[in-house]
Amino acid sequence: MAEYQNIRTGRHCAFALHAHLVFVTKYRHKVFADRHLTRLEEIMRDVCADFEVELVEFNGENNHVHLLVNFPPKVALSKLVNSLKGVSSRRLRQEYPELVKHYWRAQRLWSGSYFAGSVGGAPLSIVRQYIEQQNRPA
Repeated sequence: MAEYQNIRTGRHCAFALHAHLVFVTKYRHKVFADRHLTRLEEIMRDVCADFEVELVEFNGENNHVHLLVNFPPKVALSKLVNSLKGVSSRRLRQEYPELVKHYWRAQRLWSGSYFAGSVGGAPLSIVRQYIEQQNRPA
C-alpha cells in the first residue's frame, strides 16, 4: 500500500485524514473579490486552528471556495463546516459592510449545502486489493 506522508498522532492514534470541502455562496451570487478571499483564508485558518485542523490549501472564485483540510478523528466534519461557514459569514458581514446586499434571509452568505470528499492515501481499488490479500488466521 502507498506510504502515508505527514502522519499526525493523537494520544491513542496515528492518522492521515484529509477532506476536500467546497462552500458555495447563496444563489451562487458573485460576492468575492481577491481581498475577500484573502480575508476568508485568514478567518478559516483561525477556525481550523481552534479545531486542531490543518488548512492545507485554500482557494476560491467569486462565488465559491475550496479547502483541503487535515483533521483528527475526533473532529466531526459537519461541526467544522458549520463553524467555518458561520464564523466567516459573520466576520465578513462585520468587516465588509458593502457585502450586506449579498446576504439573504437570516443574514446568510453561504448556501445551506456543502461538498465534502475524502482524499489522500491510496486509491480505493488498491486498499481493497490490500485487504483482500491479507492472510486469514487458520
